[in-house]
Order: sequence, then structure tokens, then C-alpha cells
Amino acid sequence: MVIRLLSAAGINVNGDMPWDIHVHDEHFYPAVLKYGSLALGESYMAGWWDSPALDQTIYHILKARLDEKIKASWALKRDILLSRLFNFQHPEQAFRNGRRHYDLGNDLFSRMLDQRMTYTCAFWEHAGNLDAAQEEKLDLSCRKLHLRPGMTVLDIGCGWGSFARFAAENYGVHVTGITISEEQARLAAERCKGLPVDIRVMDYRSMTEKFDAIASLGMFEHVGYRNYHAYMKIARSCLHDNGLFLLHTIGGNRSFTMADPWLGKYIFPHATIPSIAQIGKAIEEYFVMEHWENFSVNYDKTLMAWYQRFNDHWEELKDNYDPTFRRMWNYYLQSCAGSFRARCSQLWQVVLSPYGVEGGYKVAEKQPAATEKFLHS
Repeated sequence: MVIRLLSAAGINVNGDMPWDIHVHDEHFYPAVLKYGSLALGESYMAGWWDSPALDQTIYHILKARLDEKIKASWALKRDILLSRLFNFQHPEQAFRNGRRHYDLGNDLFSRMLDQRMTYTCAFWEHAGNLDAAQEEKLDLSCRKLHLRPGMTVLDIGCGWGSFARFAAENYGVHVTGITISEEQARLAAERCKGLPVDIRVMDYRSMTEKFDAIASLGMFEHVGYRNYHAYMKIARSCLHDNGLFLLHTIGGNRSFTMADPWLGKYIFPHATIPSIAQIGKAIEEYFVMEHWENFSVNYDKTLMAWYQRFNDHWEELKDNYDPTFRRMWNYYLQSCAGSFRARCSQLWQVVLSPYGVEGGYKVAEKQPAATEKFLHS
């Protein structure tokens, strides 16, 4: 049955194409039939199967919608029910969720990411490498917020300070960055030293100050669908009436209450990918939608660049991370790339305003000096 399903997606067991799989343990077959995507990832981690190009394998599986042809296990149905009944992203749990991923080690992320350590989708339209592509994204984000010198900006989920540092250096703004990861905060503060940037370890629900603009880059996926409304309410309460809010998030084509079981178990605990409907419902009391842009194909390229850098630096990392971790991390990066390539996952940048921009909204014109300053420093 598994061989037939894979064949329908153009994947042959022990075939010669890059996306074909090679099965090393027969337990692979019943496990995948019983537990679906969770078993697919776990069996790869265990070395039960391999693929010369895992990203292409996942692309073929998703493009053929094989995930829809295997019935959900009772365990998955139970988890879906629990996700609807309980808030797994309440403040205390949110700290635990975030630290499981973002506190893995700054050595890992510094080698995998660009030199600014930007852990969100890069924009490649005018860029030939990861560093330049992330510069493009950061500058575009600043322009979408209409940043000007002296403005105050809240960066929700600031990571290692890439946006905060870029915005302060190139647009002359004062940035308050918040994160639930102490590892991120420590390094972000170091990297932003000497700039008008304040890095804090705190949950977004504790923020009460007012700002001229708000950026949320790659944070909303951790909010949880039960908290979307509260998130937007807090963002609105922290934004001046004439300000702009940039929401940069992975998105899904359908509404769900939990993420893929494997990703939720091993990579992003209790994460949830929002849909257009879920975002729309959450903002309707608080914001006007000014601009919505889809950059999903850029995430495929970004993830593959991270995959390449992670493996290029494995010799420097292997003393701190075991071979199973390497297989897990490679599966994470390549399977996500395949999902964006198959257009099952999206990447949206949404610009919101409290009452609507009078005369209509436009993205600010590019300032060449903004990116040139960093690239030549």
C-alpha cells in the first residue's frame, strides 16, 4: 500500500531519481500507515529510510496530496481535540515552548543563519546570497512600516536582534525588542550595544507601553489560535492611532488548531500556523488591513540556504549535537522547504493600521543607502 501511494507521487522505493527513497528497515511501512507524518519524520530520524534529495521527496508527497490519503490516527485525533480544549500557549507554557527551540544553542543558529542572525524568510528578488536576501527583507519591512528617525518601534519576538539593529542603524529609530528566550536576549543585547535598542525577556501579554510602529516577524506562529484575538488586542493597545503594524507570518491554506505532529513534537512545541480566515477574524475589531503580500516561494530558497550552511558547519557543531539531531534538523529544514515549494505553506507580510491610512497605503520607496551601509561595513 505504501509503495502504491509513493508511486502515485512519482516516488519509487530504491529507485534512481533524487526524490526516490531507500528503505533500510521494514518497520517503516506499517509505522507510516498507522501514524502518518509523525512516523515519516521519526523513521527518518531513526535511519529507517533515506533520500538523496529529501526536500524533493517531501515536495512530491505533498504535491500528490498523499497526506490526505492516510487517515489520522486516534492519537492525532486526541491531540487535535486537546488543542481545541486547552490553551497550550498561556504565558508560563509559552516560555517553556520557546526555550525548547530558541535556547538550543547560539552556536547552532550563528552558523546556520546569515551574519545578522535573521531567523525568518529572506527575500531573494534582488539578492544573490543569504546575507543580501535578509538585508532586502529587513529593509522592505522598515519601508512597509514607514519608519522615520526618532520613531519608537516595538519588535515582538525580536530573536537575536536582527530587525532591531537594522532599523536603529539605518532608519534612526528607537526599538524595544521582546523575546521569551534568555539566550536570544543575551546575544541580541550584545549585537545591538551602542544603539537605541532595548532588549527585554518578557511575554507580549505583559507589554503596556505605546509605540509609533510594531513589527512581528516570525512570532505569530507561536501565539496559538486561542490567543489570536488577545494578541491583536494587545498590539492595538500598544500602537498609536496613526501607527502601522507589520505582521510577518507563515500561513496555511486551511484553518487548523495545531501544527504538523512531527514539527510540534520535535521542533516547535504547540506552534500553530494561522490561516487567512483566522487572521481576519482576529483583526476585525482592531485593525484595517492595508496591504497583504505572499512571499512563500522565498522561504523554500531560504530554508535550503539554511540547510546548506548547517551541513557546511557540521564539523564545528558535532561535539555539541549528536547524529540523530543532525538527521532531525535536516528533516526539519528540507521538509519545510518541500512544503513551501508545493505551496502547502505560505509566507505573508500583512500591514495593518488602526483606522485606515488616509488617502490609501503605499510601501515607502527604497533607500539604497540602507542596505549598502551594512554590506560595505
